[in-house]
Amino acid sequence: MVRCESLVHIYQTGSVEVQALQGLDLVVAPGEMIAVVGASGSGKSTLLSILAGVETPTAGRAQVGEWDLLTMSRADRVRFRRTTVGFVRQQTASNLVPYLTARQVIDLPMTAAGTRSRVRRARCDELLETLGVADCADRRPAQMSGGQQQRVAIAVALANRPRLLLADEPTGELDGATSAEVFEAVRHVNRQFGVTAVIVTHDPEVSAHVERTVAIRDGRTSSEVVRRAATGADGDTRVSAVEYAVMDRAGRIQVPREYRDALALTRRVRLALERDHVTIHPDDTGATA
Repeated sequence: MVRCESLVHIYQTGSVEVQALQGLDLVVAPGEMIAVVGASGSGKSTLLSILAGVETPTAGRAQVGEWDLLTMSRADRVRFRRTTVGFVRQQTASNLVPYLTARQVIDLPMTAAGTRSRVRRARCDELLETLGVADCADRRPAQMSGGQQQRVAIAVALANRPRLLLADEPTGELDGATSAEVFEAVRHVNRQFGVTAVIVTHDPEVSAHVERTVAIRDGRTSSEVVRRAATGADGDTRVSAVEYAVMDRAGRIQVPREYRDALALTRRVRLALERDHVTIHPDDTGATA
């Protein structure tokens, strides 16, 4: 569903040129739900803006379904954002319209797409019920809690039946219990509608509840954590997590800081090819940077 290869994005801020993405690679399968984590400035939000068709990549390859995000025309981008992707922002006020009720704001993207009124009404009812906010149908944002606002925002993002749902820190302004409710709502629509979901988050509680977490550092994917649930002979279900370093097409990987610090890995390291693995050793020659 999503394929990024050697993705580069450079933008200008004043007289300074900033390289937000520096050869990022990412693959997301149809129907998958993943979390993307990383420090502030690592490139997470830039990646989401590109996948949403808001920003244009500088170089590399970026595809969502059959859409090539580097070559789309302006008209293509409008059609792409209207039919293929839904976006949920962190700020609840940015997702909704203050003077529109939940039903009206969910109806809005369908009206823009030219959907018939009978179909719009049925879709509104379906989404409000699925996301547990049917009682908010005739309420405006000021009459809803933060969690209700975000669940209505998810409904708005799903109104036109997109294949990809993007969420940028959707629980960043919510408390722990409400965050869990919103996250569960995303997981529910991922399962019920088969929509692919990419969630940018700094919340470790969120990333711990998806099967795959992708970490971004310095504009590149640095590692992935894959979780698997298995039922033992005693009938108990256990979740195991395995961390992988991501190797780019040039053979580069990013070694986690805690590993580097623990073994004093600095500018130069020694590699050794074993029968079935590669080992990394500190530079023991006394050479300095």
